[in-house]
Amino acid sequence: MGEISLTELEERAAAADIDLSLIDIDSIKLPPGDDFGVISDDEDVYQEEQMDFDYGLGNTIVVDNLPVVPKEKFDKLEGVINKIYSQIGVIKEDGLWMPVDPGTRKSLGYCFIEYNSPQEAELAKEKTNGYKLDRAHIFAVNMIEDFNRFMKVPDEWAPPEIRPYVPGENLQHWLTDEKARDQFVIRAGSDTEVFWNDARHLKPDPVYKRAYWTESYVQWSPLGTYLATVHRQGAAVWGGESTFNRLMRYAHPQVKFIDFSPGEKYLVTYSSHEPSNPRDANRVVINIFDVRTGKVMRDFKGSADEFSIGGAGGVAGVSWPVFRWGGGKDDKYFAKIGKNMISVYETESFSLVDKKSLKAENVMDFIWSPTDPIFALFVPELGGGNQPARVSLIQIPGKEELRQKNLFSVSDCKMYWQSNGDYLAVKVDRYTKTKKSTYTGFELFRIKERDIPIEVLELDNKNDKIIAFAWEPKGHRFAVVHGDSPRPDVSFYSMRTAHNTGRVSKLTTLKGKQANALFWSPSGRYLILAGLKGFNGQLEFYNVDELETMATAEHFMATDIEWDPTGRYVATLVTSVHNDMENGFNIWSFNGKLLYRTLKDHFFQFLWRPRPSSLLSPEKEEEIAKNLKKYSKKYEAEDQDVSLQLSEQDREKRRMMKDEWYKWVNEWKLLHEEERLQRQVLRDGEASDEEEEYEAKEVEVEELLDVSEEILSFEYGQE
Repeated sequence: MGEISLTELEERAAAADIDLSLIDIDSIKLPPGDDFGVISDDEDVYQEEQMDFDYGLGNTIVVDNLPVVPKEKFDKLEGVINKIYSQIGVIKEDGLWMPVDPGTRKSLGYCFIEYNSPQEAELAKEKTNGYKLDRAHIFAVNMIEDFNRFMKVPDEWAPPEIRPYVPGENLQHWLTDEKARDQFVIRAGSDTEVFWNDARHLKPDPVYKRAYWTESYVQWSPLGTYLATVHRQGAAVWGGESTFNRLMRYAHPQVKFIDFSPGEKYLVTYSSHEPSNPRDANRVVINIFDVRTGKVMRDFKGSADEFSIGGAGGVAGVSWPVFRWGGGKDDKYFAKIGKNMISVYETESFSLVDKKSLKAENVMDFIWSPTDPIFALFVPELGGGNQPARVSLIQIPGKEELRQKNLFSVSDCKMYWQSNGDYLAVKVDRYTKTKKSTYTGFELFRIKERDIPIEVLELDNKNDKIIAFAWEPKGHRFAVVHGDSPRPDVSFYSMRTAHNTGRVSKLTTLKGKQANALFWSPSGRYLILAGLKGFNGQLEFYNVDELETMATAEHFMATDIEWDPTGRYVATLVTSVHNDMENGFNIWSFNGKLLYRTLKDHFFQFLWRPRPSSLLSPEKEEEIAKNLKKYSKKYEAEDQDVSLQLSEQDREKRRMMKDEWYKWVNEWKLLHEEERLQRQVLRDGEASDEEEEYEAKEVEVEELLDVSEEILSFEYGQE
């Protein structure tokens, strides 16, 4: 609470019609403390929002190592400094100040520059620290707030306090669930909830619920260890053995996007800030944090134009994620696309591999192998077609080109890696000779084979439009939706068959399917052909091993489909992002049986909790698959117990309904008996309610229905 003057106090008292002369102010005793003992309900929120983001002088920098000049050269030096720093941001009026030595009347060799925003000051520091004005003057630039922090360092060193060891929680405890269930998180309205998928009992089992847990969205880490939330002042991760505790915060004001590295070691955060000058591009800030310690390992700052090469999306034309991770779950490399280059960084020092970017003129896209430090890049045609488009495979850290394929008459190109990194499919849209239309083909790379052979695949009708493409996870097959809506065809191909291990071959084509999307089970073999959004939620559950349909169903107006990480269950969703009708989700078995349905108003998000990779060797997994009947006996017995329990619950429910019915009947019989005397009066004294005790008599009743008058003419003498 701020202090007020005696005059203000008297004015407020007069406004409230209080006579201060009648009050003994000295006798008033207030509780100690700044809050006078009254704790605000918002105190916790206030403390969270502060998070040490006090920008008192956050928009001011100190530029050191300037030339020391006499007064007559001040204007010239100020002009040079102003020219350099006004290109970065808007300097406030009188925002450039160069101190003077009162004795010599010369400058002191440094100056202060105040910008309109902290983001511009940060950018100025990053861009000009180390700037060489001439041989003798290399700028040293710092934020003025840094000096405040340095001044707080004590003169004498004191050893840090040694805290006693406290064992951490087992963040993988959820994987030990005796029922082998999976978890999922949903956001609906202001609530975020985590559930077990209790498919045996045909319902979700609540784990944790919290209102206003996030300000935009939530995201699981790739191995399921953490749940991340996004807030105005940064991001946070949550986890624990029995509940969700906050494990770490990552300070980043106005954060919009977050992204984990595949091995969960790092968290990338992104924000975009509007510039002071409307003609300038948005200012982008990207931080890379160590997930466990919360330390910023590297930050990247600049205009949105610097991060928007190679595609659009996200915020202000920046494609998200800006940085793409390579090398599998080791989190060893990350890279971003730039103008005519790809910049690859290694996480040992968070610097460029070989201290320089990979030059690739006019590069449009690149994509890492999911398992190996190899990426594929696409360069379009140059020079009006004189230089063909190409796809190249580059291995890191040596930046060797493993394979290259030139492509001609290319309209567009999209690359798809298989989940094990065994194959790469390149979908190529090419112009016809007349340039008036396009057709599509596939270039298929066999990455693990000698010399990386490439096959060309064209559909039976190469003019068919490709609607969807998807590799089988951990497998060698892929599916393509092609043709014209509303009933395109779906074709299945294999990269190896029993008769032909080295060539791609077609397995089958399903004609006229209401599908515009493909969703493979994470374990392969099963696939959902889905007609989402405009196709009204048509679902076909397909067994690719047997090439047969297991079930067809519908989730009207479904917008998304999410397989659980084991491939046992699948969720179909209707989110309010696309549709306000019947928001919620359905849970199905892998073979298309609807298990349960949950409706949720203002339903925004559904995410299964990922599982880490199996610790079993491929040989052990194969052995379990062969002896599945032996292992399944235990679970079949448990399923039988649950089935009996559910049957008992159904019987109990029917018994309760029957009891309720008899209770209702007895209540009416009692009421009927109580009204006997009233019925006797209405029957003129007849007491019996039995119909057979009455005689049925026919009574004729004459009733005048109508009367009409008619005047007849009569003449005298007429007989």
